[in-house]
Amino acid sequence: MRVRNKNGERAGTPARALASALIVLGALALGLLHTVSSDANHDGHDPSNRHVMIVGNNWSGTVDVVIPRGNFEHLARINIIPDLDEQMAATMADPVQFGYFLAIRQQVGEGHDQYADDMYTSRDGSLLAISRPSFRDVVAFDLNDCELDPADQTPGEPDVERCAMVWRFQVDGARADHMALSPDGKELAVSASTGNVVHILDIATGEERGKFPSGDSPHENVYSRDGSVIYHASIGRVYTPNPEGVPGLDSSKGSRIWTIIDADTLQPLPGYPVDMGKELAKAGYEGMSSAVRPMTFSPDERFVYFQVSFFHGFVEYDLKKRKVTRVARLPNLVPEVPQSQYLLNSAHHGIAMNRNGTRLCVAGTMSNYAAIVSRQSFRYKLFRNIAKPYWATTNNNGRYCFVSASGNDEVKVISFAKKRIVATIPVGDHPQRVRMSNVSTEWLQDHR
Repeated sequence: MRVRNKNGERAGTPARALASALIVLGALALGLLHTVSSDANHDGHDPSNRHVMIVGNNWSGTVDVVIPRGNFEHLARINIIPDLDEQMAATMADPVQFGYFLAIRQQVGEGHDQYADDMYTSRDGSLLAISRPSFRDVVAFDLNDCELDPADQTPGEPDVERCAMVWRFQVDGARADHMALSPDGKELAVSASTGNVVHILDIATGEERGKFPSGDSPHENVYSRDGSVIYHASIGRVYTPNPEGVPGLDSSKGSRIWTIIDADTLQPLPGYPVDMGKELAKAGYEGMSSAVRPMTFSPDERFVYFQVSFFHGFVEYDLKKRKVTRVARLPNLVPEVPQSQYLLNSAHHGIAMNRNGTRLCVAGTMSNYAAIVSRQSFRYKLFRNIAKPYWATTNNNGRYCFVSASGNDEVKVISFAKKRIVATIPVGDHPQRVRMSNVSTEWLQDHR
């Protein structure tokens, strides 16, 4: 594949391609392909693919592709709303959907349309799948069929590529939200916010294999490492008023559940779903919300660490004993802000763990900080003045935490070991989800 430039000519040089081919052939001949390249996958992926970081710029409708190590090189910016005019015409022609569209803009998007909530690439790196909240859909683009369009370019900004759309799936209800990719790379679990279901899609075709019901506003999905179950949470109606101090008792929020779904049958495991607000109360933590937000797991998947609405900190839950074991309280740096003004009920939104399970990385959304937290003691170090951090994830070797600073259009790179910010990556308008993904070796060569 070659990306075409603004004049329709092929980008890249034959000399560079030849040199790259000779390097790869030499490595193959020596049987050293896995050891000579720091970009090689070591987790069962096709060794012809390379890890990248993808960042969804929700308000501009683009995705940035970045090398998640070294100098954090920016590789590409992809337009994921090439069908904007078509979708807007269809939306405006449907009075009900147009009403939802405007509500999403004002109540969820802070006055902006939401074009890029969550995204993954296919295992072979050929497809980029995106959930687009304002258009209530998931779409997939062919990364091997892209071109630069002069109409997309902005002076001083990275060139923007347009890629061929392969499929589109419209979710139940009026809004698409968080997704998860199965460990085998074949299926996407997609939350339909107002449809109160999670769709399971074939990432290659966009066809639905099935779906399972959730509570109000299905949100986070995480596959277990072996792919046998899906951990899922609904967050309730984040747009309703909230009584100060007692979020867990507000019935207007609707059904907020945490559940474990059998990935084959799409049925909940025995004893699920559970109400985490009640579980917290049993453990002595009264008045906390039932709405589980982002979550991360210990390496052995015995413990889950999750955020809940309105709370500055996170919860540790023992999956074997099925009980809340500890609660980590982190600083509230905005005590003057009433909970009713918390962004979508989120005090914190984003949590990740390093590979060996010793430290967590937390996005303190309302307080404008990130934190590295000891898993053993819950002692923490704060990184202040990160504008509206909205997600946290680790790179594939677990060395770095990437925190999206949605208010400054940046991604902060924090070293778990050094406990300091080691890089700041400029990205597009309002970055939210950050994911580790794959591209092909050829695609990477064409973009470096």
